Amino acid sequence: MEPRDLSSHVAYEAGRGIEEVARELGLDTESLIKLSSNENAFGPAPKAIEAIEAYAPKVHTYPKSSAADLRAGLAERFDVTPQQVWLANGGDGALDYLARTFLDPGDRVLVSKPGFAYYAMSARYHHGTVAEYPIEKETDFAQTAANVLAHYDGERIIYVTSPHNPSGSEMPLSEVEALAETVDDETLVLVDEAYAEFSDSPSAVTLFDDYENLAVLRTFSKAYGLAGVRLGYAVVPEAWADAYARVNTPFAASEIACRAGLAALEDTEHVEKTVAGAQWAREYIRDTLEAPTWESAGNFVLAEVGNGTEVFEAAKREGVIVRDTSSFGLPECIRITTGTEAETKRAVEVINDAL
Repeated sequence: MEPRDLSSHVAYEAGRGIEEVARELGLDTESLIKLSSNENAFGPAPKAIEAIEAYAPKVHTYPKSSAADLRAGLAERFDVTPQQVWLANGGDGALDYLARTFLDPGDRVLVSKPGFAYYAMSARYHHGTVAEYPIEKETDFAQTAANVLAHYDGERIIYVTSPHNPSGSEMPLSEVEALAETVDDETLVLVDEAYAEFSDSPSAVTLFDDYENLAVLRTFSKAYGLAGVRLGYAVVPEAWADAYARVNTPFAASEIACRAGLAALEDTEHVEKTVAGAQWAREYIRDTLEAPTWESAGNFVLAEVGNGTEVFEAAKREGVIVRDTSSFGLPECIRITTGTEAETKRAVEVINDAL
C-alpha cells in the first residue's frame, strides 16, 4: 500500500531553532540569539502566562465556552459578529478551513513569489493547483492590484500578505479594494495580516461592508507572543460565516490556547511594548547594517548581503541565528527578526563583521 501521489508537495522549511543550533555547535542555548522565526522578542503576554497557569488544571475539558468567549472578544474588536471569527490551530489552520470552504478538486489558487509556503501547501492538500504572481526586488517588493491581476486567470483564491514576509512591504488598502472589485465574483481575496499589529495601516476587515469576496487572516503568534500555543483565526464576511461549523476540526483551538488568547487581548501594555520595540529595532537595523535593506512594516528586516547562506553560517558560528532566505528564492538575502535592544545590536555587529 502506498500513500497518494505527494510529488507536488514540498516540506515547510522553518527557521533554525536554538536547541538545534546549540547541539550542532556544541554551545549553551543561553549564549545564542535567535532572530530567524519572527517570534516576539519580549516573550508571551504576561497576562497570557497567568491564564495558562490558571487553566492548566482544567485541560481535561473541551474548550467550548472559552472558544465562544474568544470569538466574541475578537468580534467586538473588529466590529463583526462572533460567527464571522473562525478560530484555528494557528494561522495555518485557518488557511486550511478557507481552502476546505472554497476549493473543489482541481481549482486553482494564486500565491505570491516569494511568499509563505503554506498557502500553496494548503491548497494542494485540498486537491487544488497553484499559480504564482511575482513580488519583485527590482520594484522594492511593491504590492499592487495591477501586478496581481496581470497574472490572474480566474483563480478561486488569491493570497495577499500585508505586511509581506519576507520583504515587509504592504498592499495599501486602496489596492486591496481594487483587487476585490476587479476579480470574478467567485474569487476570494484572502489578506494575511499576521504582522498587522506592527503596522499603522488599517485592516482589510474595514472593507467588509462593501465586498463579500474578502477574508482576513490573523494570528496570536507574533505581537502577542503565543507562537507555541498555536492560535490563529480568520475573519470572514457575514454572508458565509456559518460555513465554519461545516469545515471546522472539532475543538482545534485548545482550552489553553483560547484562555491565553483571551488574556493576551487584554494585555495592551505588552503589545505596545512589543510594537515599540520592533519599530526601534527596524530603524536601528536599517540605519546601522552595512548592507542594503528594505522598509518593513513587520517585526523583521530583509537585507541584501551577497551570499545569504555564507552570512547566515558566519553569524550562526558567532551565536546569532538569522534566516537564510534561499527557500524564498532570495539566496542573496537574509531576514533579521527584530530583537530586544541588546539582541539587535549584537546581531548587527556580528552581521557587519561577516560582511
